[in-house]
Amino acid sequence: MSDGYDAIVIGAGVIGAAATLALSRKGRNVLCVDKLPASGYGSTSGSCAIIRPYYSTVDGSAVAYESHYYWKQWSEFLGAEDERGHARYVNCGCMVLKTEGNDYLSKAGDIMEEIGCPYEHLDAAQVLERMPIVQLDSFAPARRADDPAFGKPNGGRIEGAMFFPSGGYITDPQLSTHNLQRAAEAIGARFRFNVAVKEINTQDMHVTGVTLSGGEAVEAPVVVNVAGPHSYIINEMAGVTHGMNITTRALRHEVAHVPSPSGFDFEKDGCVMSDNDTTAYIRPEHGNHILVGSEDPECDEREWVDPDNFNRDFTEQARVLAMRAGQRIPDLPIPNQMKGVVELYDVSDDWIPIYDKSDLGGFYMAVGTSGNQFKNAPIAGEMMAELVEACEDGRDHDKDPIAFHLKHIDRTVDLGFYSRRREINPESSFSVLG
Repeated sequence: MSDGYDAIVIGAGVIGAAATLALSRKGRNVLCVDKLPASGYGSTSGSCAIIRPYYSTVDGSAVAYESHYYWKQWSEFLGAEDERGHARYVNCGCMVLKTEGNDYLSKAGDIMEEIGCPYEHLDAAQVLERMPIVQLDSFAPARRADDPAFGKPNGGRIEGAMFFPSGGYITDPQLSTHNLQRAAEAIGARFRFNVAVKEINTQDMHVTGVTLSGGEAVEAPVVVNVAGPHSYIINEMAGVTHGMNITTRALRHEVAHVPSPSGFDFEKDGCVMSDNDTTAYIRPEHGNHILVGSEDPECDEREWVDPDNFNRDFTEQARVLAMRAGQRIPDLPIPNQMKGVVELYDVSDDWIPIYDKSDLGGFYMAVGTSGNQFKNAPIAGEMMAELVEACEDGRDHDKDPIAFHLKHIDRTVDLGFYSRRREINPESSFSVLG
């Protein structure tokens, strides 16, 4: 029997590490365990790490806008050194093209006004001024590459965009997680790697700790599931899925890395761009490359997988992503040998995360986060710490949801928005956009 802890966090991805830091800052003795060999080694390392304020809901946008300030002041937030240095936030801004598919961003301005987030409307000429490598023909709807109409303009045009200066990307998502680890360790937290959780231990409907691979039992009155794509497995292990109206599962995805067009320094002069018309989003990548991801069009089959047994090789999908980006960027080089990332998302039914307690006393979850929550990790950690502290003090979060104050934008969000018992949110994009 190992020494006991005040809390055990399962998962050392970016949100697990952030929750470990936040709980430690509340004065708890915290152990974070992960089956992989290092923090941020799993799906976090494959994150596109985009920082952006635009979501489909007001609360989602408010938290995302708040996150910009955490990353902008990253070293100050951490308050601790890391022998590897601190992750860098490239605040290049985000441009979202106005399309029929996103209703020409008719609601986005209202949301930004409500949360006080700066934005700018661009006409077609201003889009080309900011991004001279693009052309503005419309290609919607998204198609597979074997469709005879793939790549053929539909006769329409992109007439404008919105630009959000409070956004960009983190150059090294794995390093940012290591930063959080070092900050948590500096105030007493402990991390253990290469150990899997094999059992959630309970007594009288309350968690008492976990049993690790090898049979070691570790005691704690609080266990937080932040296991990413494995989160549903941990929830099943804890026996809490029957009390959840929203569930999660693992989704395989691919991201392509392609060179910037000749003569344009995308790493220096580019920005994050979301293009609902071609359903590709892009951001600058190391070595003057462009990262290309998917906005999950209906024509693409979603591949739900066993997180311990899935194909890590590139398929034709990576090339399809690059070809879709090539519709918008005609001179985009598409290599014969694709490069990029194959990883997993931890996806909820409405692509909005669950930050909540469970029906098992002392068992909490920060799940359904992959794909669009990397940016919110520092805040998600603080939310979970507030939630744990309130519930362990006797508050019934299900009946009396906790309000969390966003200190930089001076706004309060209701954590009931992220409840496991909520109805599927019809305002969601039901995609990686959240």
